[in-house]
Amino acid sequence: MSRTTTEEKIIDANKQGHPLSTDQKDGNTKKLYIESYGCQMNMNDSEIVASILSETGYNTTLNLEEADLVMVNTCSIREKAEQTIRKRLQKYNAIKKINPNMKVGVLGCMAERLKSKFLEEEKIVDLVVGPDAYRDLPNLLEEVNEGRNAVNVILSKEETYADVSPVRLNSNGVSAFVTITRGCDNMCTFCVVPFTRGRERSRDPQSIISEIKDLQAKGYKEITLLGQNVDSYLWYGGGLKKDFEKASDIAQATAVGFADLLKMVASTFPEMWVRFFTNNPQDMDINVLHTMVKYSNICRYLHLPVQSGSTTVLERMNRQHTREEYMELIDTIKTLLPDCAISQDMIIGFCGETEEEHKDTLSLMEYVNYDYGFMFSYSERPGTLAEKRFPDDVPADVKKRRLQEVIDLQRKMSLANTEAYLGKTVVALIEGNSKKSDQHWMARNSQNYAIVFPKGENQKPGDFVKIKITDCTSATLLGEFVEQAS
Repeated sequence: MSRTTTEEKIIDANKQGHPLSTDQKDGNTKKLYIESYGCQMNMNDSEIVASILSETGYNTTLNLEEADLVMVNTCSIREKAEQTIRKRLQKYNAIKKINPNMKVGVLGCMAERLKSKFLEEEKIVDLVVGPDAYRDLPNLLEEVNEGRNAVNVILSKEETYADVSPVRLNSNGVSAFVTITRGCDNMCTFCVVPFTRGRERSRDPQSIISEIKDLQAKGYKEITLLGQNVDSYLWYGGGLKKDFEKASDIAQATAVGFADLLKMVASTFPEMWVRFFTNNPQDMDINVLHTMVKYSNICRYLHLPVQSGSTTVLERMNRQHTREEYMELIDTIKTLLPDCAISQDMIIGFCGETEEEHKDTLSLMEYVNYDYGFMFSYSERPGTLAEKRFPDDVPADVKKRRLQEVIDLQRKMSLANTEAYLGKTVVALIEGNSKKSDQHWMARNSQNYAIVFPKGENQKPGDFVKIKITDCTSATLLGEFVEQAS
């Protein structure tokens, strides 16, 4: 599996597997060590878990050896992620020999998929908890403490954790993620998410507004609305999206779609920057784009996964759009939002991919001129429709070569796009210290580009500033402070 250096813009590589910490709650005596892998949804779920366990006596710790409870929030999207988590479980069990009272649990997508293996066959964990069962953690821990293995991986039609105020883990105090949907209905043949996270359901918009108000009161300046597919957000009083047609006439007439929610958030919090991901091409409503045009605090950035530039591959993937429809959507975006950055997800070497289909991907990338991307070679996942329907027949060396061609093209385009900023002055939000130097700030502009510049007086994280761009790499803009932005 390979990826470009720009992947951290959505999946922060520095947070993968790092223990998560939060403020300590007075009176809590037990220690929770929690690691997260995979997408930002997993990171956000860990914040929910920390909040629930905080109410039952747990504070987070960065010291594995002192933990009473070790939880790993898992990802099943690619084979390498599962291999990494298995190695971590071996590490945890080695520590249990030193601290025999320590309990080990698996959360998230691997929990649902491998529950029997973890508990019964391999006996490497004490509890297994799926993405919709985090409220049951106190009960499951009682089971474990009484000497029984505990498991709850039941998928819910209703659970959105709308009333759980997430404990912000490893937060920079500036940017926060707010989950608005859970689950997915798309049934792409390569993906396990509908089977591990369940079907789509949306969160009450008022609970979303309340969470953002709390974040604003705590000094946060930017929020990202989060979901497997934010464009299909649909609140009609609760329940699965697929059951919308069964709702009452008044529930349907007063339903809130994503464009409505986006307008509500942007207008209620005009001083905050608003981002959202992930989008799905077939569900992107023109009204969302018009809302972005209307509200300047909605950032000019769209993550728009395509997965392949070939219509025939898209058909095998069960993607609900064609190459031509995707290109039409890109044309519309560039007409309405010419300053909008666009990023992609791309799977290389999917089942049966021919050289011509691969060339279609390269030509689509050139047509769109993506700012950055997330590029992986295909790895077959157990339980997916692709595993059942199609042989994984593209040779490994061919996948590797094609992936490198895609990465090389993306780096070329990324560098040209960053070079276009040279000499320009942009508004950016300071997030914190640069990763490489505490003498420099790292900020991010509306288009989601990281900007590094030397620190000066009277600057702090959370400030909106104007930066003149003087240099760049393919992933980062370098500049100098001009003035505070109003």
